[in-house]
Amino acid sequence: MGAPTDVATSAEVPRSNRKAILALGALGVVFGDIGTSPLYAFQEIFDGVHDIPAVEHRVYGAASMVFWTLTLIVSIKYVLIVMRADNDGEGGIMALASLAVSKVKHRRKLIMGLGILGAALFYGDGMITPAVSVLSAVEGLELVDPGLTPWIVPIAVAILVVLFMVQRHGTGKMGTAFGPVMFVWFITIAVLGLASLVQTPEIIAAVNPMYAVSFFSGEPMLAFLALGSVVLCVTGAEALYADMGQFGRGPIRFSWFVIAVPALYLNYFGQAALVVRDPQASSNPFYLLVPSAIQLPVIILATLATVIASQAVI
Repeated sequence: MGAPTDVATSAEVPRSNRKAILALGALGVVFGDIGTSPLYAFQEIFDGVHDIPAVEHRVYGAASMVFWTLTLIVSIKYVLIVMRADNDGEGGIMALASLAVSKVKHRRKLIMGLGILGAALFYGDGMITPAVSVLSAVEGLELVDPGLTPWIVPIAVAILVVLFMVQRHGTGKMGTAFGPVMFVWFITIAVLGLASLVQTPEIIAAVNPMYAVSFFSGEPMLAFLALGSVVLCVTGAEALYADMGQFGRGPIRFSWFVIAVPALYLNYFGQAALVVRDPQASSNPFYLLVPSAIQLPVIILATLATVIASQAVI
């Protein structure tokens, strides 16, 4: 009776190892873009184009919008619903359009047109993501040494040039490092957010959607403008579906619910807690979470993470 048990156990180990490897790989390829959004998303709400004053009730409202945007659009829409609609295991907008065309008899041209439009929007995301992500990471240098501020854009441009030069050779060799680096990144942003959150734990109340509703009902125009920046927190969410054929539904869901989204929640709420304590911190809430002693290592890690996010998109 013992032999069959041993055989079954030995057969299960490689399968579990493979799932763990796929889940780790998904962290690097699938969640690179959305995982680096904390670098700029919350900052843009209050210190972006519209320069919304960081009053406490607005911070609570913005934190509530971020929480529910991540929950509704990514966790529920993509992870729990859209990922069920695979086309022979493949995901992505064109796979979805092809699946839809095969299921209907009418308006096939309309469906394919919508698929092409969706692909075009994804290309648009791919054009702006490398620039926004890398620049946001390098901007942390001005906190280390304000004298480096004039060099931020040239450094970001240099990184992007090298990135695109390397990209044409493929990312096979680099891909093995993507997952571990992003794992360290998610752990880092989670710890940074938690350290701030414990100082102002009352910000957790923002999980109540009424804070977002109150923001909209009290200041509809400002809330609408803030929402335009809030959507940045789900940049790259479509990768969960697009890369399903490469990693599988299970590993992607595991990585999202166990590692990625808890880290994102903690960091965004940590940034909100910081801005509640110090409204001036809205100028760069992510890097102001970082203790001065480790700012440079975090900037380097953030730059690596944004390069990985850019590689995954381009």
